[in-house]
Amino acid sequence: MRAAPTPDVIFTGPRPKLGLRSRPECQREFSLHDRTRFSPLGNAITVLAVTLAVGACGTTVPTPPAVAPPPPSAVLPEPVPSDRMAELPLTTTYTTLPAAPRDPAPTDPTSGLVLHPTTTQVVYAHPGGPPVARLPVTQLKSPTWVPVIATRPGWEQVLLPSRPNGSAGWIYVGGGGVQKARSPYRVEVETATRTLTVHHSGRKLGSWKVAVGAPETPTPIGRTFVLAAVSPTYPGYGSLVLPLGTHSTTLHTFDDGPATVAMHGWQDQEIFGQPVSHGCIRLPDAALRVMSRVPLGTPVLIS
Repeated sequence: MRAAPTPDVIFTGPRPKLGLRSRPECQREFSLHDRTRFSPLGNAITVLAVTLAVGACGTTVPTPPAVAPPPPSAVLPEPVPSDRMAELPLTTTYTTLPAAPRDPAPTDPTSGLVLHPTTTQVVYAHPGGPPVARLPVTQLKSPTWVPVIATRPGWEQVLLPSRPNGSAGWIYVGGGGVQKARSPYRVEVETATRTLTVHHSGRKLGSWKVAVGAPETPTPIGRTFVLAAVSPTYPGYGSLVLPLGTHSTTLHTFDDGPATVAMHGWQDQEIFGQPVSHGCIRLPDAALRVMSRVPLGTPVLIS
C-alpha cells in the first residue's frame, strides 16, 4: 500500500485555510491538528471501514475551566474490581454494546456541552448503576470527545460511538479524570431535502445540498457526533474525512471495517442533492471547509 505524504493541517478561525497558520483570536474554540495517513478505500464508495485504523490524527483543544466538585447529593458509583474492569468492552466505533442504554431523545438538540476523558472512564447504565463499558482517552488516535445529552448531580450522560446506533451511558465526573468544554456549532442534516446546515453561536453559517445514502443503504437517522478527523489519500474525498459516531443500518461491515458513517468531500459535483451514497454524507467543498472548523464531539442531528 503506497503511503501518501502526511500533511500538517490546522483547522481554526472564521475563515479556515488548510495550512499551518492560525489566528490568535480564534483560539477560544477548538483547533484540530491533523497529522494523518489514510488508506484509500479502493473504489470511491462512501462508508468508512477498518482502514481508519491506519490513520493517526491528533487534536488539541484549549484547557477548559475547572469543573466544580459534585454536590453532596450526588449518587456515588459502585467500585469496579480490576478483573471486572478488564472485562468491560471499550466503547469505540468497532464495538457493539448490547447492555448500553439508548439515547432517550434522539431527535432533540443538545446544549453543545462535550466531554473528554483524560483517563479511561467507566460507563454506567444509569447513575450508581451497573457498568457497561469503558470510554477510552482516544478514538481513531484522536482525543475522545463525546456530547453530553443529560446531567445529574455528579454525572453526565453522553452519546457513545459504538453499535447499536444511539448507544449512550453515564460517566461519573465527581472523581476527576474528565474535561468539559462547549462547542458553539450546531450541525443538521435533512435526508429528505438532502441539505446540510451549520450554525455557530446561533448564527447560520450556511446551507448546502449534499449527497446522502441511497434507499438500499440509507444515512442513519438520529443525533450523532463528530468522532474524529482524518486526511484521505484518495483525492475524490476532498481534504478531510470526518467519521461520525454512527453506523450504516444495512451494512454491518464494509471493506473489513465496521461501516462507520462519515462526512467527506466528493469530486463529482452533480451528485449533490441526490441519494446515492452507501450511508455517508458527501459534501461540496464550501461545506467541507466550514465543517473543518467544527470541533470533535459536536453533535450532528440527522433527520
